[in-house]
Amino acid sequence: MTNAAAFTHHIRQRIARWWRARPHRAAEPPLVPVESIAGRALIIVIAIMTFLAALTAGAAQLVGAASSEWQSAVAREVTIQIRPVAGRAIDQEVARAAEIARATPGITGVKVYSRQESERLLEPWLGTGLNLDQLPVPRLIVLRLDDQKAADFGALRRSLVENVRGVTLDDHRVWIARLASMAQSIVILAIGIVALVITATALAVAFATRGAMAGNRDIVEVLHFVGASDGYIADEFQNHFLRLGLKGGVAGGLAAMIFFVLAGALASAWVATPGGDQIEALFGSFSLGVGGFIAMGLIIVLVALVTSIGSRITVMRTLRQLS
Repeated sequence: MTNAAAFTHHIRQRIARWWRARPHRAAEPPLVPVESIAGRALIIVIAIMTFLAALTAGAAQLVGAASSEWQSAVAREVTIQIRPVAGRAIDQEVARAAEIARATPGITGVKVYSRQESERLLEPWLGTGLNLDQLPVPRLIVLRLDDQKAADFGALRRSLVENVRGVTLDDHRVWIARLASMAQSIVILAIGIVALVITATALAVAFATRGAMAGNRDIVEVLHFVGASDGYIADEFQNHFLRLGLKGGVAGGLAAMIFFVLAGALASAWVATPGGDQIEALFGSFSLGVGGFIAMGLIIVLVALVTSIGSRITVMRTLRQLS
C-alpha cells in the first residue's frame, strides 16, 4: 500500500469512527467550516445582489406611487385652450368659454389664466426676458372637476366649438394612458431586474456550494459510503449557506433601507429649491412608506430562501452523481 493510499485509508477510518459515535456526542463539529474566505466573499456578493434588488424594488414603488398621484391630479382637471383668431377679441372668447364651463354640471372650479400667466408657462421652453407681445400666445382655462359627479365632456366640447372660435378641450385622457403605460412598464422592468438578480444569486450559491463540496470531498465521500443519508449531508450544507444568505441579505437590505431613508431626508431638506421641486415632481415625497420597507424585507427573505434551497439542490445532485 502506498503512503497516499495509507493516509486516505487512515482518514476514512477516523471519519467512520466519528460518524458511528455521532449519536453519543454532545456536540458535532460542522461539516462545512463556519468561517472561511470563500464564505465571507459569498456574503459580500449576496449583500450586493440584495442591495440592488431592494433598490430596484423601492425605485419601482416610488415611480408607481408618483404615477398614481400624477394620474389622480391630471384626472381631476380639464384644460380649455383658446388660440388667438384674426378679427376676434381673445378676451371676449375667453370670457365666453369660462361662462360656458361654469354652467356645465360636474365642474366645481374655473381658473382663467391671464396673458401674463400664460406667457410664464412658456418660460421653461423659451427662457425668461423675452417679449412675446407679437406672438399668438394661447390662453388657458383650467377646470376643476367634481369628484362626486361626472361632467359631460361631449356636451361641453360641442357647446364650446359652437360658441367660441379657436377653442380646444383637453380632458388629458392621452396623458393618463401614457402615465399608466409608463408606470406599468417600469414595474415590469423592475420585476425582471429583481428576477435576474435572484437568478445570479442562485448561480453564485451553486458555484460556492460545489466549491465547498470539492474542498470537503473526502469527508463527503466517506460519510456517503459509510451510510450517512443524503438528507443529513444536504442539511449541513443547507444550514451553512442559509446563515450566509441571511447575513448577506440582511446587510444588503438594511443598506438599501438606509439609502432610501437618507434620500428622503435629503429630498425634504431640498424642498422649495429648483432641484427639490424636480425630484418631488418625479417621485413625490420620495418616501417609501411601510409597503416599501415590507417589500425590501420580503426580498431579504427571498434571497435567504434561494440561497438555502439552491445549496440543497446542488448538494443532492452531486450526491446522486456519487451514487
